[in-house]
Amino acid sequence: MSAHGDADLGHTLAGWTGTALGALGSAVLGAGLVIGSAAVLLAGAVVVAVAVLTCWVLHLAGWGKGSGPRPAAERHWRTRDSAARQGHPGCLGCRMAGRGVGDGRSAPHRAPVQAVGHAAPVVRGAGGPRAAR
Repeated sequence: MSAHGDADLGHTLAGWTGTALGALGSAVLGAGLVIGSAAVLLAGAVVVAVAVLTCWVLHLAGWGKGSGPRPAAERHWRTRDSAARQGHPGCLGCRMAGRGVGDGRSAPHRAPVQAVGHAAPVVRGAGGPRAAR
């Protein structure tokens, strides 16, 4: 990757695997459109779904990367990410897996605050729902 200078292009095992499977699934979907087969379209959609899940699992196993550039020593695509077990800051995939930022736990959920007092009754009519006056 020396042709690109000192930039982290984000090439990872999870990324390459997901891209290859996604391209294969897209090709199968395209073939299903051309030949007009619902079964081939379904097979292509399944391959695309497998691509997404495989990429996500590899990311969680440390074969992906978080947002932002990595240190130069960790930029090779076959280098495991040591921070994956705790979760990457701002990473939707890590949050979906229940991984928080830093300590490995997700942030506490706060219950919504209930309003004190009485709300105006809702009147339904020809103009749609509106508050009573």
